[in-house]
Amino acid sequence: MTGSKKKAVVLLSGGLDSTTVAAIAVSKGYDVFALSFRYGQRHAVELLAARRVADSLDVTEHLIMDIDLRRIGGSALTDRIDVPKGRSEGSMESGIPVTYVPARNTIFLSYALAWAEVLNARDIFIGVNAVDYSGYPDCRPEFIAAFERMASLATKAAVTGRCRIQIKTPIINMSKAEIIQTGLALGVDYKLTHSCYDPAPDGEACTLCDSCLLRKKGFEEAGVKWIP
Repeated sequence: MTGSKKKAVVLLSGGLDSTTVAAIAVSKGYDVFALSFRYGQRHAVELLAARRVADSLDVTEHLIMDIDLRRIGGSALTDRIDVPKGRSEGSMESGIPVTYVPARNTIFLSYALAWAEVLNARDIFIGVNAVDYSGYPDCRPEFIAAFERMASLATKAAVTGRCRIQIKTPIINMSKAEIIQTGLALGVDYKLTHSCYDPAPDGEACTLCDSCLLRKKGFEEAGVKWIP
C-alpha cells in the first residue's frame, strides 16, 4: 500500500544502471514510481526494456513522458550523427563523446522533481555513474549536488518546509562489475535490460558501441556470462 511506505521517483531507461538502481530502491522499501522518456532517441527499443523492468519489479506506477529532443539534436542518439564503434577504453575516457545528449539529465531530473513534489516523495533515484562511464558531465557528483541545491530553492515543498527532495545515486562510485553483482544479488534479470546505442531494427545490440563495450567489460569483470 502506498499510503504507509515512503515514495521515490526512479528514472528508468531500461538500461543496466537504471534497472539496478530501481531494484535498490525496491529493496529499501520504497514505493517506486518509475519515470521513463520517449525523447526522440534513435534507440527507442529501450522503452520496451523499461516496461519489462518496471513489470518485473512490480513498481507502483510507470510513467512514460514524451519530449522531442530531436528538435534540438546535437547528439548521435537524437541526430544524424554516427554512433562511435569499437573505441578503446582510453578513447572513451579522453573526452565527451557525441552520444552525449545536451542537458539530458538536467531535463529528466526536472521532470522527476516535479512528479516527486506532486507525489510528496522525498527521494529521486538516478543511475548516474562516475567510474565506468562515457565522460558525460551530467553523471558527475558535482552535478548531482548542484541539482539538489537548486531543487531546495525551486520547489514549494522545500521553501514551505514541507520536505526537501534528495537525489539518490547509489551506484555513482561503483564499477560496472560491482553494479552487476549488486543487481544479481537483488534478483535482477539483466536479460530484460537494453544498453546499446545503435541497435538493429529488431533490437539486437550492436556489441561495439561504447555502452555495449562497457556492459561487456562489466559482465566479464563480474565473472558472469555476458548478456548483450
